[in-house]
Amino acid sequence: MPRTSVFDMKLSKVYAALVQKAERKGRTAEEVDQCTSWLLGYTADQIRAAMESDMPYGDFFRNAPQVNPNASKVTGTICHVKIAEIEDPVMQNMRRLDKMVDELAHGKPMEKILRS
Repeated sequence: MPRTSVFDMKLSKVYAALVQKAERKGRTAEEVDQCTSWLLGYTADQIRAAMESDMPYGDFFRNAPQVNPNASKVTGTICHVKIAEIEDPVMQNMRRLDKMVDELAHGKPMEKILRS
């Protein structure tokens, strides 16, 4: 059976995993939404509508209303890959969101996660 690319996976499946990661550490789905809104410009209602559709995870990033101009401040390593070294901007933003959720799960204050 061929492996499915993260770009082609359903948004609802991947996003639910991000929320579960945060919730296991006492954070909330709303905080994950806040990170997503900051990074990609979606409203909470737009995130919910996308989750209820069959939207692929890659399209969620490709169709982002407005990537935050400070997104490049989300740096570091995620899954043994340096975010700054990722060439594909869609994958780079996927990894940025994953990094932000990791920081959330590790108890980092929201104002630091949002680079404010």
